[in-house]
Amino acid sequence: MQIKGAIALVTGGVRGLGLAIAMHLHERGATVIVADRDAKALNSLPEYLAQQVLDVTSPDEAKAVMAAIVAQHGRIDILVNNAGVIFSEPFVNVMNPAGIMHDYGRFRDSLTVNLDSVFIMTSAAVEQMVLRRTKGAIINISSISACGNEGQTAYSAAKAGVNAMTVTWSKELGRWGIRCNAIAPGFIGTESTRQALSEAALQHIQSNTPLRRLGEVDEVAKAVAAVIENDFMTGVVLNVNGGLTI
Repeated sequence: MQIKGAIALVTGGVRGLGLAIAMHLHERGATVIVADRDAKALNSLPEYLAQQVLDVTSPDEAKAVMAAIVAQHGRIDILVNNAGVIFSEPFVNVMNPAGIMHDYGRFRDSLTVNLDSVFIMTSAAVEQMVLRRTKGAIINISSISACGNEGQTAYSAAKAGVNAMTVTWSKELGRWGIRCNAIAPGFIGTESTRQALSEAALQHIQSNTPLRRLGEVDEVAKAVAAVIENDFMTGVVLNVNGGLTI
């Protein structure tokens, strides 16, 4: 697929990794719509990025936004499911006698925003693609945590689910010319990463990464572009982690 001239929707795109992806696709010639629930942050984006307030966990809002994009542009070519929240909580915390075990409510909340949202947004996008016979591309932003990361039961489960849906959808949607791939970043030097991990943890990660550094958001954005442009690539979970999982 040619990125130039494509109509692309990037969720969670007002900052960090999502913004880098949106900017990179715009620079490559796509018409980019950034969707996020943070209306104030959306208003601060450059005018050349279209803005859309959206709760990615609402099926009704997802359908309405896709219908509006198609009404304005005639189709939707690319969906980047980037919206999500890094969440850490130990499964057992003996330092908290009142709540030793991982809270189920927070577990469900993490799955809703990190897993359910991908199902909801992809369902809305693929419906429009199939109805209009658009040979589209779905790109799900996964994580190295999908392999299982200590202290991240809910987040790891959600991202593992994203990987499984990616492969499943690639098998089902190929007959309509719709490709589905995932990008699984390692530890990227974003604000959310630095908020989620201590400095000691970040140093440990870097020392165990063959490239001895955190990743850059642009490096992930380039990986997104690569799977969009390669028309024979589907069902792939592409690791972008500096060799950390070798």
